[in-house]
Amino acid sequence: MRWESGSREIKPYGLLKPTALGKIPGRFLLHQEALPHLPVPPLQQTLDRYLQMLQPIISEEELNHTQELVAEFRKPGGVGERLQKGLERRAKKTENWLSDWWLKTAYLEYRLPVVVHSSPGVVLPKQDFLDRQGQLRFAAKLIEGILDFKTMIDNETLPVEYMGGKPLCMNQYYQILSSCRIPGPKRDSIVNYAKGKKQSRHITVVHNFQFFELDVYNSDGSPLTTDQLFIQLEKIWNTSLQTNKEPIGILTTNHRNSWAKAYNNLLKDKTNKESVRTIEKSICTVCLDAPMPRVSEDIYKSRVAAQMLHGGGSRWNSGNRWFDKTLQFIIAEDGSCGLVYEHAPSEGPPIVALLDHIVEYTKKPELVRSPMIPLPMPKKLRFNITPEIKNDIEKAKQNLNIMVEDLDVKVMVFHQFGKTFPKSEKISPDAFIQLALQLAYYRMYGHACATYESASLRMFRLGRTDTIRSTSVDSLKFVQSMDNPDKSDQEKADLLRRATQAHREYTDMAIRGNAIDRHLLGLKLQAIEDLVSMPELFMDTAYAVAMHFNLSTSQVPAKTDCVMCFGPVVPDGYGVCYNPMDEHINFAISAFNSCADTNAARMAHYLEKALLDMRILLQSTPKSKL
Repeated sequence: MRWESGSREIKPYGLLKPTALGKIPGRFLLHQEALPHLPVPPLQQTLDRYLQMLQPIISEEELNHTQELVAEFRKPGGVGERLQKGLERRAKKTENWLSDWWLKTAYLEYRLPVVVHSSPGVVLPKQDFLDRQGQLRFAAKLIEGILDFKTMIDNETLPVEYMGGKPLCMNQYYQILSSCRIPGPKRDSIVNYAKGKKQSRHITVVHNFQFFELDVYNSDGSPLTTDQLFIQLEKIWNTSLQTNKEPIGILTTNHRNSWAKAYNNLLKDKTNKESVRTIEKSICTVCLDAPMPRVSEDIYKSRVAAQMLHGGGSRWNSGNRWFDKTLQFIIAEDGSCGLVYEHAPSEGPPIVALLDHIVEYTKKPELVRSPMIPLPMPKKLRFNITPEIKNDIEKAKQNLNIMVEDLDVKVMVFHQFGKTFPKSEKISPDAFIQLALQLAYYRMYGHACATYESASLRMFRLGRTDTIRSTSVDSLKFVQSMDNPDKSDQEKADLLRRATQAHREYTDMAIRGNAIDRHLLGLKLQAIEDLVSMPELFMDTAYAVAMHFNLSTSQVPAKTDCVMCFGPVVPDGYGVCYNPMDEHINFAISAFNSCADTNAARMAHYLEKALLDMRILLQSTPKSKL
């Protein structure tokens, strides 16, 4: 439902030099105001493309029925035109006709737990420390890297990113630090303390389920150095050795309505309220985890992915989190590390850009030995646990442990080739990988399915994402031909190239604001807003099939050799995220154990075979004159 990628790589262009004062006031605002507004696509174009998109995923009979509904919806002066005009009026009045609606429907009104169902995790390469000293030293350096990035955000000297020569909206970068989600009975909200006079000066550190407020700036406003941070982290460690504390953070893993009730209950107590506000206001959270249970090398990365997504359950590290916090960096004693982020404020790429910056920063040698001014003791956040709160914690533990048992996640490092190979064949690496996913799914199930790949709308002011529909008439023709003995290799290779070309075209259309998914959603929400009866088109089985994404996918490229991961968006589906490096590809594949028909390892196996078969096919045929 909710990830940004698209096959366009985002490139930063030269950093504007900070002025003598280090701040370029209003630069961010000037940049944002120059960005174009998200267009409302033409109605007839979207309806034609909707019918085209349905062809490979529904029966002919269903398609005939939907064609009648579309014909009714598109009549001159009919309901479609009325809703379209409403959308166009909305676009004139707002900065972005979609962004508020999307934030509410995709995130804030979504009632399933953020854990697994919404928040993505990132697995970083294993660090080579093996003890507490190494863990805390690395954590200190990482915090320093975060603060270094934060300075660029605060000074508005963050380099503007470009895609295909067009500048991108940078707003998401200003939403990820010092922000937090707040649960509500029907809809959540987001608070952001990055702006205004009283900016956050602290981070939250969690160890053994105990929360601490760690000031990360000296009285003169300069950030603490690695040495100073290390000393402070040691103090935190030494005052949180008890392992029998109530895991208050587990509450954030529950269904949003249950958590909203428990939240109000928790905040009745003044001490609890102060502690919770301190967490919400912090720049980010750093979780110092207990080591993971030892596992063999081949399943290690998959186990780390699970740790990043949910913490391994109430017996392990799930209580060592505050899942409503936008950014949580996770560093375990055994060298496994990564992060988990709350998805509402941002897509993957800004998170990964921050991560790339931090990883580079942690490799730098330390230049200055800091003067050892005694620093105040970091403040431990107290919680008064009433019997009622204890009961809420127990219920959250039970629900979480069911979720943890249900998630099947597999990290696969595909070593045979990376993005260099498809590029050498003049094929978009993203289109190549998406087609391999189509082939793997078709071989497993004998039919195509609705597939979601996120496309960035950041060319537009406040743009988030739209959907690249990777299942197309062309992709279906290719996957059907692949194992057909009556087709020649040349025919198959031509169909492969045509399908990747079609994907490329859909991607370009999507990033220019001309895809169909957000437009259809807008028309539907416009109908709700106008209090008119819901058009038949949106009550149709075909629409439900089109919105049931058995494959929810995202390319999140990074310089760092990492991989992002997220849960499936439907009970019988897969979540697939990938980072294509030059000579290998990192994949994270998720499914639910409660569904008998899906299996992450089996999907990984079929995906590997599909990638290899497609390479063999291209290598055995001359490039056609397509």
